[in-house]
Amino acid sequence: MSKSTESTAEDLTKLPDEELIKWSKEELIRRLRRAEAEKMSIMLDHSNLIREVNRTLQLHLNEIRGLKDINQKLQEDNQELRDLCCFLDDDRQKGKKVSREWQRLGRYSASVMRKEVTLYLQKLKELEVKQEEVIKENLELKELCLMLDEDKSGGAGSRNSIDSQNSLGQISAAGTSLLRDVGDGSSTSSTGSTDIKNILQCVCDPNSVFSTNSVSLILHVFV
Repeated sequence: MSKSTESTAEDLTKLPDEELIKWSKEELIRRLRRAEAEKMSIMLDHSNLIREVNRTLQLHLNEIRGLKDINQKLQEDNQELRDLCCFLDDDRQKGKKVSREWQRLGRYSASVMRKEVTLYLQKLKELEVKQEEVIKENLELKELCLMLDEDKSGGAGSRNSIDSQNSLGQISAAGTSLLRDVGDGSSTSSTGSTDIKNILQCVCDPNSVFSTNSVSLILHVFV
């Protein structure tokens, strides 16, 4: 419709005055009414278009307001995330620092432990050497004790033989005195009875060194 109106307006403007003078009043009025109607239609279309544009513009404005609110919220979230990132970065830096300190402490502890272990191993070797020396000394002392025991056993045997000979001498002397007392008729004397008791105690003593032959000899003397 706008195109037809524009074409009509163009037709009227293009027509020369002589042509318009030739038209009748009715034709001019009809053409004028048509042009006015076309202009009114154009104005209505323009107003509808402006109204539609305004409505669309209002929608866009509402969208822009909503987007602004969303943008503001996103900016706030972004700021919070930045703050959180800064906080986490600080924690990361602190963690790296603590990790370096722990690594340094671990290296120092490892070096100290290596030194202590080396020292303990050295002491252990020294103790092993000393233990071997003590074992060797103990073996030597054991051999020496065995030798002393053997020597002591040999000396005790010789002393036992000497003690037995002395005891036999004493018993023989006692037996002779007893026989003499018996021959003299003095067998009831106190000295004779005491000698007999001593002889019997020597014979019956479990620690006595008398042999079987010695006992037989004593009995033969009394008989």
